[in-house]
Amino acid sequence: MSEQTRELPLPGLTTTDKLRMLLDITKKISRSLDLQEVLNLVMDTLDSLIPYDAAGIFVVTCADKDEVAEGEEPCVFQAEAVRGYDIDELTNLHLKLGEGLIGQVALTGEPITSPDVRKDPNYINARRETRSEMVAPIISNTEVIGVFDLESDELNAYSEDDLQVLALLASQVAIIIEKVMLHEQLIEKKRLEGQLEVARQVQLELLPPGIRSWRATISVPTTSQPKKFQATITIGFKSTTIQIGLVIADVSGKGVPAALLMAFLRASLRAATHIGYSPHISMAKVNYLLWESIERNQFVTAFYGILDVTNKTLTYTNAGHNPPILLKPNGDIRFIDRGSIPLGMFRDTRYHEYYLTTEPGDVLMLYTDGVYRGTEPGG
Repeated sequence: MSEQTRELPLPGLTTTDKLRMLLDITKKISRSLDLQEVLNLVMDTLDSLIPYDAAGIFVVTCADKDEVAEGEEPCVFQAEAVRGYDIDELTNLHLKLGEGLIGQVALTGEPITSPDVRKDPNYINARRETRSEMVAPIISNTEVIGVFDLESDELNAYSEDDLQVLALLASQVAIIIEKVMLHEQLIEKKRLEGQLEVARQVQLELLPPGIRSWRATISVPTTSQPKKFQATITIGFKSTTIQIGLVIADVSGKGVPAALLMAFLRASLRAATHIGYSPHISMAKVNYLLWESIERNQFVTAFYGILDVTNKTLTYTNAGHNPPILLKPNGDIRFIDRGSIPLGMFRDTRYHEYYLTTEPGDVLMLYTDGVYRGTEPGG
């Protein structure tokens, strides 16, 4: 804010007067749910309460440890609203937690007043004209989420009363920030719920509209969450002319993009099977189509088999999917764990075809999600 538009402090303000003005500022900022608007409003009215030549609200932002490169700091200060600083000075300021007065307050959670920054060993020069500084933490749920920094060109510009008033204002700013963040999280939650509902409807449309019996039982229970399916195939046929194609798949990601990717997989696989390709050739064709069409961080796991009742044989290919479980009538349990890598990862992946002899009463369980340990149950 320029010197011409900055409100001048009233002379001879008592602590009571300052508290009244603080209450007025709090009322104003509590009316908005726009964080940037709130912080700018605070900065625009602060100078009428406590004089300053430069001021800033700096928020601590921390990246996930997995996303931080070696040698980089996981937490940095981000200037959300500043007044009186030179942009180049802020650009060159790279403080870590614990460095400078700002970093020290962020680390300890305790406010600081420095009457002469030139004699303060913790001070790091971010502005040539600064002679005294006052910093208060912005605390939310016992965690320091930012700092409130005021700088003056005069020595010993801030009193203990000023520090207490700034600390009170910082606590109100923390409440507003927390309210805004909760509001944004609520909006994001509703957006994700809408996406998940669309994805659920898309994936429900992928299921066959009606499943004929042929003296087999096929149960496909689904949850409200997309891409979570379990299919149990009970083998007990009397006819000798039936072949059934069995497909189960899981895509990377969530929401609408994942549901659309599953729809693309279904269309591609149906096209390949209608031509008459065997399972392993169908998988290779679909793999190439996916490799051409999806992002490099996306992939699909899939199991595709053809159950031939005449020969009591399941011909199948597994592209990185969870291994099916074969339950025998005598209680034996077996993982069918032969297969290759997921679809869409590499251009020319080769898939192999395997054969499994079945008997009446066998139960083949296909499933998605969960962790497979690679050992037999109970092992």
